[in-house]
Amino acid sequence: MQLWNNFAAKHPAAAKWVREGGLFVIVSNLVTVFKYLLLQFLPAAFSSLPVVDFGWPGIPVTLFGETFQWNILGYDSAHGGLPYFCAYMVAMVVGECINFPIQRNFVFRSKGNLAKQIAWYVVAFCLITCIVNSINCVWVAVAGLLVPDFIYNIGTTVLNGGISMVIFFFVNKIIFQRAHRQNKARQDHWCFSWYSNRAAARYRKKSFGWYKNVIASNGEDLNG
Repeated sequence: MQLWNNFAAKHPAAAKWVREGGLFVIVSNLVTVFKYLLLQFLPAAFSSLPVVDFGWPGIPVTLFGETFQWNILGYDSAHGGLPYFCAYMVAMVVGECINFPIQRNFVFRSKGNLAKQIAWYVVAFCLITCIVNSINCVWVAVAGLLVPDFIYNIGTTVLNGGISMVIFFFVNKIIFQRAHRQNKARQDHWCFSWYSNRAAARYRKKSFGWYKNVIASNGEDLNG
């Protein structure tokens, strides 16, 4: 503990990155495991939905003898279609609803504008989801030929979690640090204004001379 305190005192910026990065990885991995557990059971919850193509742009691709539709968002009917997409999105959204407050309050300790941070986080989530899904639909199609469902669910979760974790770390640093700097700037401005106003209003009280004499005489001259 003392070693860490010494390091943090000498290198506060580096210590902040280490602390935030370490906690971010731990929290993100725990959330990833939670998403994986959800993906084990959620497909059954949406089994009543029609198994139809549900994705965009739906470009036909053939890899390792398997033909599938490449989608930025969604899956073709041969690889889960609408039910799997719904299960996947619910798992991701629920996971991020848990992830966001923990990262904001515990990892990055942000006190910024909550509404703005949520808005930026949602935008980042949508973009990252499109990136991950465009890779994931290839993984699901190819891995479905080679491994059992629970294995490719692990791969799906790790793929999603790994890519999301790397991108989200820098997104969170931008969102939460920007808010932190804005708050710090406002606090510094307030303190400067307060001290400036106080300094402008300062004056010597009548008792100043008396206290000065008492101190100078080591308490012997109390008459001033």
